[in-house]
This record gives sequence, C-alpha cells and structure tokens, in this order.
Amino acid sequence: MQWPTGPGTQLRLLGRARDLLTPHSGSDPMVLREDTMRAGVDSTTRTIEEIEAHPPRPHVRKLIGSRGGGSSRAVLAEAMADEAATGTPLYLLLDDIAGASLIAGFAYSRWIDRDLLLQAISAAPVRNMTGICTGFQPGSGALMPDGSSKWNHQVRPVVPLPRADDPMGWHALEEITAMSMRRARRIDVHIGEVIAIDSMFQDSSTVPTGGRVAVHEYRLTATADPRTGELLTIDADPRVLPYDECPLASRNVGKILGTPLSELRTVVLEKFSGTEGCTHLNDAMRALAEVPAMVRALRADDQA
Repeated sequence: MQWPTGPGTQLRLLGRARDLLTPHSGSDPMVLREDTMRAGVDSTTRTIEEIEAHPPRPHVRKLIGSRGGGSSRAVLAEAMADEAATGTPLYLLLDDIAGASLIAGFAYSRWIDRDLLLQAISAAPVRNMTGICTGFQPGSGALMPDGSSKWNHQVRPVVPLPRADDPMGWHALEEITAMSMRRARRIDVHIGEVIAIDSMFQDSSTVPTGGRVAVHEYRLTATADPRTGELLTIDADPRVLPYDECPLASRNVGKILGTPLSELRTVVLEKFSGTEGCTHLNDAMRALAEVPAMVRALRADDQA
C-alpha cells in the first residue's frame, strides 16, 4: 500500500500470492499457482479506480467503481465466482482490498507531523466508530467522546519476515523505505488424522527512522475434519493490536466450530458482526476458506 505521488493522492495496491507445495518425497518445494494484482484506489472514498491481474483475468475490471469495505466484496463474489470456487491466490488478494484500503491510512500516523495530522482529522467529518467492533465497544478507551477513534495506537517494532534459513518461506518482499503499509499473510496446512492449520497475518508500516512497526498481528491455529472439512478446533493468539480492548474478540472464535471451511467467508461475517468481532481477526478467519484448495493439492501430491 503506497502513495507514489504523495499523501492524500491515489492509493496504489500491489498484491502477490502463491500456493507453495512441500512434497512428501522430500524434494524441493514447488510453486503450484501464483497471482499478482495491481489496483489504484481513491484515498478518501476507497473506490477502486483501476485494477489489473497477472496472469490476466478480464472479469477483474468489473470491480472498478466498487468501494472497499462497501460494495467491493459483493461485486467480487459475483464477478469472480469461479476464482472463489477453485480457491485461487488471486481471489484472496482481491478480497483483501477491503481490509487493505481500510488500514492503509495508519501509515500517516507514522510519517505526518502529529499536529498537522490532528488538524486534518478535526477538519474532516466525524466518523462515529462506537459499536463497529470489539475494540470500539461502548465505553472503550479507544473512543473519543464524539465516538471517533483515538490516534494512540499501540504498535511493536517487527523484524523482516524472510529468513535466511528458509529462503522459500516467503515470496520476494520488496524493501520499501518510503511511507507505506504492508499486509502479510501466511496459511500453512498439512494432513494427518486431521487437517492441521497454522496461519498468521501482520499489518505493518514503514517508519521514517527505518524498519517497520506492526499495528495488527494474529496467529490462528485450527484443525478440521479431513472427510467433511468441518472446523474442529480453533485458537486465536492476538500478538499486536492497537487498543487494550481489541484482544477480547479472540474469546469468541469458538462460535464457528462445526462450520465447513469453504463457508467461512460468509459465516464469519454473520456470526462476528459489531462488537462480537474484530475486523482484522474476521479477515484472518475468513481467509481459511482457502484451505480446501490447499488440501486438494496435498492429496494430489499423495497420489502422485
């Protein structure tokens, strides 16, 4: 998430995702599928102004004019139904436009003079955040008297995700020193007596002094029935979140036990609306809808 022509101008999104198989034979990991997405989003309205995918998908242009966090996911579900059904990396990237365009503005708090930023915020229409998530429940310390959110986010410095001892662990991540945000997501799956899932995601910003700070980070571990695909266990570990009340959302994840993994994109939104959920934890749980595609790839490897 970057603003190449300066703060307040068009937000540019670059998304990359892949499915990486580590064969049971012990041979080198193999990239099964890889997709890239580029989009231009209006910084104020979060409206998608331009978008392209590689390899090309003509239907992706149907998202132009939809708004991240508003109509984009409904348009996406209709326009890219085939991508959703087969669990392509591209669909996960496109679904993340809503979340990415929402959190991108956090970078301003690291790069723009605080007094200037507060002046700009005070001049903008007040957005009442009360009740939209667990962190902003009524009476939360994250809220200003008018219902707007405080800008005292708790953050934590984080080290680079790629590791020298695991060069295939992440695809290439460009080192960016300008004002930017990044959402990094990992979902690891293996099959034994159950489908075992280990997942994490991290939202981080560059900072003027160098390096990155995280504002959101979760780890999810879960198991699912290998025959039915139904969720058997799930645990959410909130690593970094902006307000003291935010981690409370992790106590509610058991509500989706018994849900087929393939239905999580819709079921999570139904069960964790308002103060029952955390926007970012919801995104992490919804992304587990991609697990069935990974399971199919593992089973194909077993039969090879």
